[in-house]
Order: sequence, then structure tokens, then C-alpha cells
Amino acid sequence: MTPASKSKSAAIIRTEGGLIIAGTRITLYDVMDYVTAHYPPEYIRNMLNLTSEQVNAALSYIEANRAEVEAEYQSVLQEAEEIRQYWEERNRERIAQIKALPPKPGQEAIREKLQAWKTKLGITE
Repeated sequence: MTPASKSKSAAIIRTEGGLIIAGTRITLYDVMDYVTAHYPPEYIRNMLNLTSEQVNAALSYIEANRAEVEAEYQSVLQEAEEIRQYWEERNRERIAQIKALPPKPGQEAIREKLQAWKTKLGITE
């Protein structure tokens, strides 16, 4: 624990998952999502179901250690994007496999209804 986290930001601890608000599973990276979107502290408190003290501790820690937290936050965002791309590609392959399967018997009526809705909505595949 750094001296800054022991003093004013005693509610911020480092775990294997990164910096979290003590007593929660909420990371400072979750808070950073709202901070970078310029949401007010009250909104962050409500969205993350935190106390005012927890939000203030998180915001104080972020401000006091901005460069470190920002660097870790960018790393977390990059990793999340890589994971999203991996699963998007994997799901794309699986969806293609499912589409290639023959329709199940007895589903003709529901497939016709679905196709009618797709046509009505202008959805093409």
C-alpha cells in the first residue's frame, strides 16, 4: 500500500484485480469510466451503489495518483477491447455454424413469421 493510499484514501486497496474500493468489488477503473465521461460524483455514487465517502475516497485517490491510475486504466481498456474482439470473432464463427444447420422440423411457421418481420423492418442478412 502506498503512503497516499494509507492517508487520505484509506478506502482504496490494491488486489490481484487492481485498485478497488475497500469492502466492494468496484475498481477505480469502473469509477474512471464515469470520471472520463464527466459524470458528477452524485451520479457515480448512485450508479455504483457507493457511499459518498467511498466516492470521495476514489476521486481523491484518482486525483492524487492521476498518472498511475490513468496508465492502469488505459491498460484495462486495451485488455477489455482485446477480449471483446476475441469473443466477437469466436461468436461470428459459431453463428455461421448455426446458420449452416438445416432448420428443425416443425419450425416452418415461426421461421415464416420471423422472415416476414425481418422484411417489414428492412433487415437483410
